[in-house]
Amino acid sequence: MIIKKAKKSLGQNFLIDKNIINKIVKIGDIKKDKTVLEIGPGYGNLTKAIANMHPKKIYAVEKDKNLVIFLKKNLSFLKNIEIIEGDFMKIFKQRNFNKNITVFGNLPYNISTQILAAFALQNKWPPWYDSLILMFQKEVADRIIAKSKTKAYGRLAVLCNWRFEIKKHFNITKNCFFPKPKVDSTLLSFRPKEIIQFNIKNPKNLENVTRVLFSNRRKMINKNFAKLFKNSTNVAEELSLNLNNRPEQLSNEMYYKITIKYENLTN
Repeated sequence: MIIKKAKKSLGQNFLIDKNIINKIVKIGDIKKDKTVLEIGPGYGNLTKAIANMHPKKIYAVEKDKNLVIFLKKNLSFLKNIEIIEGDFMKIFKQRNFNKNITVFGNLPYNISTQILAAFALQNKWPPWYDSLILMFQKEVADRIIAKSKTKAYGRLAVLCNWRFEIKKHFNITKNCFFPKPKVDSTLLSFRPKEIIQFNIKNPKNLENVTRVLFSNRRKMINKNFAKLFKNSTNVAEELSLNLNNRPEQLSNEMYYKITIKYENLTN
């Protein structure tokens, strides 16, 4: 297969290592009654491996028009696949998919966190998918699974751990891609939590709280906390929160408690 020049604007790096592709598919544990959604199939290397598991249906969403033409021509023998041309973020908002879909994605580095946030912060929960198997730039994956009191810890970890059980599977060397990226990748899987411990009414409030508190990572949270609450000292006492802490010193759970308090006092 001849791979044409990748488009930097679309963050294209195509996975070509068959061993890695097979390992990824195995994680999905695809049964014959399963529906699969693939984000950014590229030249269809992972798509064909998924098809070998004989799922009920495959949706493949590709933004690159030339690749859509390639896929329709070269995967025409697959009767259970629907190739959708378009920007996944727009399709995500506009289209109603079936329930219990397994999602695969070698996500473009430039919009990977945007796509993940869209999955994590849906208003309707539990969501229409039952698992996400996604590839990220290693540095981004490290931020997603980071623990508090570490340099990598930030908004992304707080947002994702609210509703997901997250598992790191393995790192993927840059030599497994064409064109070869400058950094390695990491495969993570996400399963929606059946029981959400912290009942935040509107996910946008969690986005807002974390955005404000992490806006000055190296400084104490006292000033930014006062932007969220008029009586910030009283609220902090109720939460047993030390306002001299820096953002990375707070646990995920504390951010969820702050958000619930924010909702109760501002609504």
